[in-house]
Amino acid sequence: MLQSLRVCSRQTASRAFSRQAGAAASIEPTAPVRVRFAPSPTGMLHLGGLRTALFNYLLARRYGGEFILRIEDTDQARLVPGAAEGIVQTLEWAGLNFDEGPGKGPDKYFQSQRSDIYRKHAQELLDRGAAYRCFCSTSRLEALRTEQTAQGRAPAYDRHCAHLSSRQIDEKLRAGERHTVRMRAPSAEDSDSGRFYDIVHRAMDFRGPAGFDDAVLLKSDGQPTYHLANVVDDHLMRITHVLRGEEWLMSTPKHRALFTAFGWQAPQYAHLPLLMNPDGSKLSKRNDDGPVQRYIDDGYLPESLVNYTALLGWHPETPQELFTLRQLEQSFSLAGLSRSKSVVSRERLDWLNRQHLRAAFADPDKSAGLIQQARAEVAAASGLETASVRPETVATALRLAGDRLTFTKDLYNAVPFMFGDPALDTTAAEQALILVPHEFHIPILNALEHALASEVSESWIGFAKSVAAAAQVPTKHVMMMLRFALT
Repeated sequence: MLQSLRVCSRQTASRAFSRQAGAAASIEPTAPVRVRFAPSPTGMLHLGGLRTALFNYLLARRYGGEFILRIEDTDQARLVPGAAEGIVQTLEWAGLNFDEGPGKGPDKYFQSQRSDIYRKHAQELLDRGAAYRCFCSTSRLEALRTEQTAQGRAPAYDRHCAHLSSRQIDEKLRAGERHTVRMRAPSAEDSDSGRFYDIVHRAMDFRGPAGFDDAVLLKSDGQPTYHLANVVDDHLMRITHVLRGEEWLMSTPKHRALFTAFGWQAPQYAHLPLLMNPDGSKLSKRNDDGPVQRYIDDGYLPESLVNYTALLGWHPETPQELFTLRQLEQSFSLAGLSRSKSVVSRERLDWLNRQHLRAAFADPDKSAGLIQQARAEVAAASGLETASVRPETVATALRLAGDRLTFTKDLYNAVPFMFGDPALDTTAAEQALILVPHEFHIPILNALEHALASEVSESWIGFAKSVAAAAQVPTKHVMMMLRFALT
């Protein structure tokens, strides 16, 4: 039965591969999609994870589908308390609302809650002959790996248990011997699973022993590995497209082989290139620019970080760089995904944050929140009580200094004179007074007091010239005093 499945699948896959490889223009979905973001709760969500979530979300919104959040927590030893909740909170902060996921939808979305489902499907593979029980001890596997490495061979299981008889297996089970369940991978010459079309990398060919190790599906404690849980869930949740990191590209032949063994249709795959640091190293959770929470703490707007993240590996059809989330939903396409690695640069992100910050100042729905945030930040920076920082003053300050701000927390340093009297005992004040001859101080101040008694309608340069003429002093000295007073 298994051989018949493989022959049939081989013919189908060959035809499908030919069609896909010659039809890159048809990669855009023609029907509603179902996509998933499936992080492991082993720490804070990092920028690469946010990008994966964003691209899946945008694909669902662009083509009228569903975006599912699935928590892959089968590796209990690596779980970090609160990490799953943190992932949900970060997605909500970014505006990436999932259609199904923890607390929302008809299914169970933590893989740790689905163990019975995986064991049932592992048994199905055993019954089909597509998997087998492995009773090898940890010490034997380690010795095998050491020997293969010493011989310059890629570590791979030697199928020591693949040909045990039913009687031998029953005896070991009755004796209570611990065991795993391994997939019976396709042979090296089988092209079904190793040859496929990736939306980003196009035609892929992983035929050969390296791509077809007998991967463990169920661990000795009965818990599934990523490979089994991933494939079973993608099928049962009717996932049509899998957008995930490039690090999973080499695992795709195994996953496709499992789909074939079950007699299921595999989804379409798109493996996203790595994110890189400016020095060429891989961006990771341990980098300063890795965790999304670091960007939140630094004061970046969600609109800015989402805009920036979208441009890390996706190219819009126009030169436009500034996008709202709604605009991204309308513009995203699979054809725009890039095969090139993207370098994470704070400089570009800072520019985007300045643009989105200005847009937020002009939006009544967002400006009120920014004023309250800036009010608290001004109080913290100045040592004032928050109650003494008037919202009207903050609003005026944001309007005047908005073009120079990267973050709202920069407001106090940009216009400190709006929140208190200037410090006259500083080096800068002394230098300013030295640059303006002493005999001009009183005439300039008198002229300024008279000029400010009426509404100022001139430009600053025109105003300075008027004051200078009234005080009968050179304009440059008035400009110097104004510059110090205002900065």
